[in-house]
Amino acid sequence: MVKFRSMYADAEQRRAALVASSDRDGLCCKMKNDPHVTPLGRFLRRTSLDELPQLFKMLCSDMTLVGPRPALPSRVAAYPVAAMGRLAVLPGITGVWQVSGRAEVSFEMMVAMDLAYAQGHSVRGDLAILARTVGVVLTGRGAC
Repeated sequence: MVKFRSMYADAEQRRAALVASSDRDGLCCKMKNDPHVTPLGRFLRRTSLDELPQLFKMLCSDMTLVGPRPALPSRVAAYPVAAMGRLAVLPGITGVWQVSGRAEVSFEMMVAMDLAYAQGHSVRGDLAILARTVGVVLTGRGAC
């Protein structure tokens, strides 16, 4: 993934100490007032401007506009076997879980949504997700 830097440089080292404070169960560590994130990073994330560089990945055919969000290799290594199916399609800039609550959605629910998408995505469904994405970005719903 290509993104604007929104976290402090030592964020991965701090992660282990903060996992217990996560607002979300499962592999993804999400917090409303995440101490990993810089003040500028909070703005970039809330407005989804941190996603703009990914348009270049889409132009290179490494990503699509709609699909499961790409995960860090360290997180994929910890995935249960059932979650691996979400990797069957190209990752996307937006997707089902982004328009269904983002950080408010549990890891298990995110995986279920991504698996359902991977098994039956369509142009019509992608257009519906894109339309919902506009509303989510404008309201900042579910953003950390």
